[in-house]
Amino acid sequence: MPKAKRKSQGGADSSPYSKPSAKAAAAHSIFKMNTDLGQHLLKNPGVAAAIVAKANLKQSDHVVEVGPGTGNLTVLILKEAKAVTACEFDPRMAAELTKRVQGTPLEKKLKILLGDVIKTELPHFDVCISNTPYQISSPLVFKLLSLPNPPRCAVLMFQREFAMRLFAKPGDKLYSRLSVNVQMFAKVSHVMKVGRNNFNPPPQVESNVVRIEPKNPRPQISYEEWDGLLRIAFVRKNRTLRAGFLGTAAVLDMLTSNYRLWCAQNDIPVDDSPVAGEDEVDGMEVDQIAEPEEEFKGFSDAEDDDELPDFFKEMQANQKKNGVNRKKRGRVTELVREKVRKVLEDETELAEKRARLCDEGDFLRLLYAFNQEGIHFS
Repeated sequence: MPKAKRKSQGGADSSPYSKPSAKAAAAHSIFKMNTDLGQHLLKNPGVAAAIVAKANLKQSDHVVEVGPGTGNLTVLILKEAKAVTACEFDPRMAAELTKRVQGTPLEKKLKILLGDVIKTELPHFDVCISNTPYQISSPLVFKLLSLPNPPRCAVLMFQREFAMRLFAKPGDKLYSRLSVNVQMFAKVSHVMKVGRNNFNPPPQVESNVVRIEPKNPRPQISYEEWDGLLRIAFVRKNRTLRAGFLGTAAVLDMLTSNYRLWCAQNDIPVDDSPVAGEDEVDGMEVDQIAEPEEEFKGFSDAEDDDELPDFFKEMQANQKKNGVNRKKRGRVTELVREKVRKVLEDETELAEKRARLCDEGDFLRLLYAFNQEGIHFS
């Protein structure tokens, strides 16, 4: 006589192919991922191992990991490095990571910093590894490059388009101010592509891993001056440099203001009297000034590279407040205009060249020539 089938507790089907009950599924779900914070956990162990391998870690290395999540990358790093500082914004994730290593030999090697990594003072470290939340891609890159003692290298995962901007060359479609800035201060190389299905939950975009190695010694130029020049040149990267510097009233006003300040600091007398009988009509409204080139379109609307330069914003605010678009043309303004023309046409011969076709050497020549004429950008 055959035995009667035994029912499992609760009457649920005990077949291994049956779907888990809602109660069981809830028990295995730690918490809902906050995709607004870029929480897409890397679930492919092969990709995680490849990222750690590309960092070429030493047993003496102190590693900073940004956005560790539940620790899929962290545990692999802990096995290779001397110590790991994990910067996590979400307290829930930090708690899960703590529980994961609790009671293991790895626990003593891990320190968790809770908060925004961009605003957090980081300890000295040798390598940075990150499955980067896309909202902080640009701020994180420049924070690493601007540290007094930058890391030996950083292996970072970004949205594919942003990653391709980092190593784009002059003439490429994605060549931008970001490309020039990063390549000036670091060597950037592509590591691998990572499909969206390697994450949980899957993001809406593909990802790439890049390796960034800050130059040592660091180039001896002022970052503020360098970036100020690039902001003007790349306001419209398809415009000629002549149009970018001489065709926009806001740019000339800003350069004139900086020139006056430089003259004051160096005890150089300035004739600021107006040109008699002539009015200067702004060549174009500030509101009509070219919108900056479209930078990385990630999940954040506050990406640094997407914003108008500050001096354009100030000019817009002042014009709206005063309601005036006409002003007397001063001798200082005319002097600065002539200096800019001289640099672009006579000294560098880059007046008709477009920013998207200029390389690092071209921008360095421009900056040097402008500084020689007393024109600064910081």
